[in-house]
Order: sequence, then C-alpha cells, then structure tokens
Amino acid sequence: MTEAAVNANGHDASHVTTRLDAVVIGAGVAGLYQLYRLREQGLSVRAIDAASGVGGTWYWNRYPGARFDSEAYIYQYLFSEELYKGWSWSEKFPAQPEIERWLNYVADRLDLRKDIQFGTTVKRARFNEATQRWLVTTDKGELIDTQFLVTCCGMLSAPYVSFPGQDTFEGDLFHTARWPKQPVSFAGKRVGIIGNGATGIQVIQTIAGEAGHLKVFVRTPQYMIPMKNPKYDAADAEAYKSKFKHLTERLPHTFTGFEYDFEHAWADLSPERRRQVIEECWEDGSLKLWISSFAEVFFDEAANAEISEFVRDKMRERLKDPKLCDLLIPSDYGFGTHRVPLEQNFLEAFLRPNVEIVSVKTNPIERVTPTGIQMADGTVHEFDIIILATGFDAGTGALTRIDIRGRDGRSLKEDWSRDIRTTMGLQVHGYPNLFTTAVPLAPSAALCNMTTCLQQQVEWIDDCIKYMRSKDLKVIEPTRETEDGWVAHHDEIANATLIAKTNSWYLGSNIEGKPRRVLSYCGGVGAYRQKCDEVAASGYQGFAMH
Repeated sequence: MTEAAVNANGHDASHVTTRLDAVVIGAGVAGLYQLYRLREQGLSVRAIDAASGVGGTWYWNRYPGARFDSEAYIYQYLFSEELYKGWSWSEKFPAQPEIERWLNYVADRLDLRKDIQFGTTVKRARFNEATQRWLVTTDKGELIDTQFLVTCCGMLSAPYVSFPGQDTFEGDLFHTARWPKQPVSFAGKRVGIIGNGATGIQVIQTIAGEAGHLKVFVRTPQYMIPMKNPKYDAADAEAYKSKFKHLTERLPHTFTGFEYDFEHAWADLSPERRRQVIEECWEDGSLKLWISSFAEVFFDEAANAEISEFVRDKMRERLKDPKLCDLLIPSDYGFGTHRVPLEQNFLEAFLRPNVEIVSVKTNPIERVTPTGIQMADGTVHEFDIIILATGFDAGTGALTRIDIRGRDGRSLKEDWSRDIRTTMGLQVHGYPNLFTTAVPLAPSAALCNMTTCLQQQVEWIDDCIKYMRSKDLKVIEPTRETEDGWVAHHDEIANATLIAKTNSWYLGSNIEGKPRRVLSYCGGVGAYRQKCDEVAASGYQGFAMH
C-alpha cells in the first residue's frame, strides 16, 4: 500500500491488521451461503456480524410469536440435497427458536464458524482508488484491506424508532427486532405495543392472554390471512424431502419464489369460478391468496377491489363489533398492496376484556414519558412495558448506517438520501467491487420467499467473482448507463402496480424524508433471474471491468 493511497483515505498503514480477498457483512441466510460459496472457490474470506451467533433476522427477531410465514420446506437452501434432507421441521410454519437452530445446523454442517467474526460491527468501508481495494473498519479498531466487499445485511434489519423521550421510560422498553434473549414476563403487567404490522400481529396474538392489560396503538389496519400450521411427523418430513428435485426446478422460476404460482387470468374465469379460486386459496391457510390467486390483484383495480372485499367480509365475521371493524379492517387501500401477514387468532385477541385499542390516526403519539406514552391531546397511557413493533428502514437502512464511501469519497448514505438506485440490486455505480444482497431494486421480502431470492443473488455474485478471477480482472463496476437502464426498467414495472399508489414501507413511506421508490423488483423472481443470467452470459455487458 502506497503512502499516497493511505493518506487519500485517511488511514495509517500501521493500522491495517488483515488482508483478505473478500469481506462478507452479515451471517444470516445470505451471509452464510455467501461465505460458503466464496470460500469454496478458494478466496480468503471472513464474515462479520454484530450478533453473538448466526441467524441474521432469525437471531435478532426472537420476540414472542416470531415465526415463518413461508412454508418451512421452501425456506431452505437448495444447493445441497444432503444439507436439505439432513434437517426435519416440526411444523409447516415453525417458530424462531427452531429456525435459529436450523441456521446453526447449517453453519456447523458447512464448518462456517471458523471464518465468522461475531460481536463485531462494521463502522466504515472506503474504496481506496490507489490500490483498487476496500478498507473496512470495525468497532474493534481493526482495519481490513479486502478486494471485494459483499453486504448481506438483510432487507428488514435496521430497526426504525422515532419517539422522543424513550430513554426516560422507567419501565422496560423493547424493540421487537432487538428482543432480549432472557424471557420477558407479561403476567399482570400493563403492556403497550406500538404497531400492528406483521411483527406486531405476531406479538399481540401471543401475549394477549398473558398480559394484565394490553393496549395496542394502531394507525393503519392490515389485511390478514388465518394461518393453518399443521405439525409434521416423520412421514410428513419424508414427503416434503422427496420433492427436493421438484423444488430446485420450480422455486427459482415462479413469480415470488414460492412453490405455488399464478395459474388463472381474472378475465378468463366466470365470477363464480373466480370466487371458488379465492376461497380455495383462502382455505389453504398460507400466503396463497396473496401471491398465487390472481396476478391482477397487483394492477387491476376492479379485481383488487373484489378480493379486498372478500377479505374484509372474512374479518367482519370474526370481529362483529362495528367499532373494532372500523379500527382493524382496512378501507382506504387494497389487499396485497401492503405486506399481507398470516395470523393465528389475532382478531379474537381484541375480543378479550384485557385488550384495548388506541387509534393514533387522528391523535398521534407525541412522546414517551417516564411512566408511559403521551398522545398529542395530552393524554398519558401508563405502562410497565412498552413494545415497539415500529418496523424498519427497509432496504437501505442497514447500509446507510455504515459509512460507505466509493469513488471520489462519495457517500452511499448521501447518494441514497437523494435517489435510491442500484444495478439489479447487486451493485451500485460509483462503488467498485461492492456487491449487495437484499437491497432495493431486486426481488426481496416484499414479494419474494427470501431464501429463493438470496440464494440466486449470492450465486450471481459468486459466479461474477469467479469470472473475474479467471480473466485476471481486479475491479468491476456497473456503468452509469447500465444503472439508468435498470432503474428505468424497475420503475416502469413498479409504477404500473397498485403497490406504487399505496403508502407503506414498500416505498419507504414510513421513513420521513426517504426518497419515494418501490423498493422491491415487481417483475417476478423468474423474470429477474433470467435478466441476471443474461448479463452473466454476455460477459457482464454494461459493467466496466479491468
């Protein structure tokens, strides 16, 4: 490393403690697989994670009721039949402890721990233009010099908290995405929970029977589907394991990376047949109604309205109380344009005498006080425990919380504060040799079974680096024109959907000042994969390499 290079990046050469081929940030679903793939091709690689163990999302989100809403047998790695068949799930939609055990099984089976640095946060990453390599700084004071930097930080991993006064609260305050490992007792306690999205729903239905009194602060009601979660015995496990080859061939090419896919066109069916399809999907007790009934739910207002009213009717049948219906059933947006959660007796929780709703739509939360939550009108609700199920700075937050600097010292945080752009969600113009997974403009948690999408992204990155090494190329970066083209393609598809017309975290609407753009690619998992494959087959046309 030259003196000039060091000075240009503000580092002292004496601080460089490690030199690697690749650094992977994160040890969740994507990070574990990325570490495995890069290590298999002979790179010196280290994964770095702030947690004390593997799991990513499934390490941090250990709140009461956390569980899959993808079927367990598809939320898996499909690159190894032996790995797949070596683990048996206990039920269709397992809970967090079992999921965390599975990811530990993967880490042990693939012998990954020796190359993971736990309990460590990446603070800064700067591209050194003189050496054409990244300098990565951790909170331990270590400076790592690496050719490639791969971020596997998760789509929904940067908790969003926005209430003044939180530090003054004298009781216990938890964010669901940073839940403590030790059990939390709600028995006899006054509990307040802010948020009723997918996470809030899981917590509320789980603790309603335990809390002394539970107040739920609701702003936006949610459409939801009742989960059917059968237990699996040995025969069930054997049955789904026998489908391994079928799943490897099907999942990468469906619209959302699930086993099921859209099979009917709305216009081709009679009203009676449409209703039958909707009912059948509903009765499956999965996300099938959302991502496998009719594709028109995403772009045809008439079809969406009919399916939305179907779900509202199902919810009304269970709630009955007109006041509860007003507060808990959506009326100003359509089914499927927000994240659709699965639930287990969530609505029935509000029929309990110890559960109360507080609407914040017209009387928002002003601050947290030492004793509870103060509303805009001055009302104070007093609590022993406050739970923040307030969501995430989706897609961008995990990376903008790291000081990432590319060519000419440009800041990713500043760039994305003006305009959220990527090339296929895999690289960003201006940041050479930076590869990304689970970031905007690729399929993600909004419209994809995450393991399907993350495996594809990891494999594309691995193949790209392998191609570079075979050609003795050191640096890759998408051109501005290529990125412009991808952004335009992404926006054209996204803006044709009803999702683009609905405020939600899908567009970053939950974060004040965040540039508005649909964060997830809406063209379908199979179509996205094909486009990525075409780029690779062309020798990475549109990417500057040298």
